[in-house]
Amino acid sequence: MQHPPHQSPQVATVSALPSPRMPSREEDGPWHAEAVCKRDEAGLFFAPSKEPTAARLSREEAAKRVCARCPVMIACRQHALLQPEPYGVWGGLTAAERRVVLARMRRRAGELRQQPGSEPVAAAG
Repeated sequence: MQHPPHQSPQVATVSALPSPRMPSREEDGPWHAEAVCKRDEAGLFFAPSKEPTAARLSREEAAKRVCARCPVMIACRQHALLQPEPYGVWGGLTAAERRVVLARMRRRAGELRQQPGSEPVAAAG
């Protein structure tokens, strides 16, 4: 089974089981092949258990620096938001940052549905 480029060994073991949120490589598209994180240590992108806060923040910033120079950062971020990926740094965002983005997206979608005139127009016929 092919795993995302910066998947930790611990996560890889767990995700070897079929998962509805883990798409096949074909569904992911070719962005994995171009990911800069394929060449970096997976531990940079995923927290070890009981990691102290200062160490976590430092590690996440280092991971974000790797993401910042990645040519497929946007595709990676989109993947992480669509799945949604619950752990690690993906597309330059931590899991907590992705939760905020997703909450904003849901809130914005709800606001758009509530706006007058946003109802679909029935086709005449």
